Amino acid sequence: MNEMYSMGLSIHSLGTVVLLGVLVLNIVMIQQAIAYEPYKRLHSIFLLPLTATILGVSLFTGVIMMAAKHLEFTLENLVMIGISLVLIFLENKRSKVLQSYKTFGVKILTIEIGLVLVISLWMWLS
Repeated sequence: MNEMYSMGLSIHSLGTVVLLGVLVLNIVMIQQAIAYEPYKRLHSIFLLPLTATILGVSLFTGVIMMAAKHLEFTLENLVMIGISLVLIFLENKRSKVLQSYKTFGVKILTIEIGLVLVISLWMWLS
């Protein structure tokens, strides 16, 4: 059991590092964008799903780790939950500006956020 917990913690840490890399990639792509329309297309097809998936990996592994610790709500866990909610809110805010022309992308992002929240609530309440 201890080996499984340490492996899960390693996967969670790796997911967080990859999330930081994806956020840096987003910043680089914004700074290198010459025209708005091509960046808007790149964001909706590649960057938004990538960011949402990696954020989901980090959240999912965090929820699994909390379940392995028998849902101990320490200060660190509460801070991570709060930061995760803020990241979701900010990413949603940013994507709405870029995706006003493409409602399908907004629906996909909303479904992903809903699934992460449902899984999180299920783990917290069970």
